[in-house]
Amino acid sequence: MKLEKFYKKVVEIGIKNDPRPKEFIEKLLEEKKKEYEKLEDKKKEFFDKDNFWNPFSDTRVFFEDLDIEIKTLMVGIDIEAQEVLAFDRLKKEHSLDLLVAHHPEGKALANFYEVMDLQVDILKTAGFSLSLAEDLLSERKKQVERKILPLNFLRTIDLAKIFKVPLMCIHTPADNCVYQFLKRYFEEKKPQRLKDIIELLLELPEYREAEKNNFGPRILKGNPNNRVEKIFLEMTGGTEPHTQIYQELVKKGYDTIVSMHLSEEHFKKASDSKLNIIISGHISSDTLGLNLLFDEIEKEEPLEFVEVSGFRRFRHTK
Repeated sequence: MKLEKFYKKVVEIGIKNDPRPKEFIEKLLEEKKKEYEKLEDKKKEFFDKDNFWNPFSDTRVFFEDLDIEIKTLMVGIDIEAQEVLAFDRLKKEHSLDLLVAHHPEGKALANFYEVMDLQVDILKTAGFSLSLAEDLLSERKKQVERKILPLNFLRTIDLAKIFKVPLMCIHTPADNCVYQFLKRYFEEKKPQRLKDIIELLLELPEYREAEKNNFGPRILKGNPNNRVEKIFLEMTGGTEPHTQIYQELVKKGYDTIVSMHLSEEHFKKASDSKLNIIISGHISSDTLGLNLLFDEIEKEEPLEFVEVSGFRRFRHTK
């Protein structure tokens, strides 16, 4: 499979699993084209033309030759200098073709907060008004932008270029996959108590693997026998939502949140709102999302994997 085809397939799967309607995403992409056309010529060089067809600012390829054939992938949740060096050292032994990070790097990290827009539709589905969802998102996006501004965005990218390592990151498309999968999973299985959610997660190989290594799913707030009626999932949208959503969720009848991870500030706000809190696990949930995405790609063409940085390849039959 050519790298260009692989990249476009990743985006296609991300759109398929996006909480937003496909027609809405198509309109967003069309707006990007119009935005580019209106720019002065001197500003067009700074415009990322991937935005014409890729709605995920946190998913990019950092390699000029999209025509290379890829068969064997080294995949990790976080890719930094050590993984780039490992790829370079092992590329002949394992016939490595592509280094894949889940968490964004480079320009994909510099404006990854743009993907947070999809949180509006998640909140709308949960019963929030459009105006409230957009207001909360706008403030939270500004917080995230300020937080990442001081980062050294090109550190890993620079090393990959020196060693001529084909590198890409796949973030929101994978997170969309785990969001839709767990949403359907809980709707089908209908857990009655908090302990049932934990047991259901542990039926999945990614969470079993995490449990074996002492970072499996956990109940952070609530008794294992607490009843569950309405679950809110925090699995996609770039990063955590605004802390104010938790009190609003309680007003709308939600009793439990299942999240990849929570900062201490978010945990306190959710806890103060009297919500049950389950942490599914950050790395295990990211791994599940990547595996579901790779499952879709492998329906067309099989791939081989070298696992690093917390990623484990498990294939799902469903």
